[in-house]
Formats: sequence, C-alpha cells, structure tokens
Amino acid sequence: MVEELERVALTTDLPEYHLKAGDMGTVVDITSNRQQYTIEFFTLDGETIAVVPLAVHQVRRVGHKEIAHARVLEK
Repeated sequence: MVEELERVALTTDLPEYHLKAGDMGTVVDITSNRQQYTIEFFTLDGETIAVVPLAVHQVRRVGHKEIAHARVLEK
C-alpha cells in the first residue's frame, strides 16, 4: 500500500505535463477511498513541475534495487 510522502514512479506517459513513464514523484495526498493519489513531480533542484491527481494504476512503488535516471524536461 502506498502512503503519503512515499516516492512513486509513473507507469504511463502524461504528455500534457511533459512527464514520462518511470518519472518519479512524491505522494502528497490520498483520497479517503484510496482510489486516487495526488503526486508532486519536481526537478532535481526542487522546482515543482506538476501536482497531478492520478488513479492508483498510473503509479507504482519504487523498488529497492532500482536506480534513478536523469533527463532534461521537454517543454
């Protein structure tokens, strides 16, 4: 179960926000029925890119053996 302030990764592209599957964000809110999360996505220097409500199937927990990958945000 995903909790608030947990890091998660997108499972799908969100072109309207310039985000791609695998991009990581932080859970900032969970609906009471746990069917939707609000995720904040930000650059490595702390600039918020988007705060997006997403269905639970659109994100996944980040695993212990995964490695982060940096990319330039396309706008």
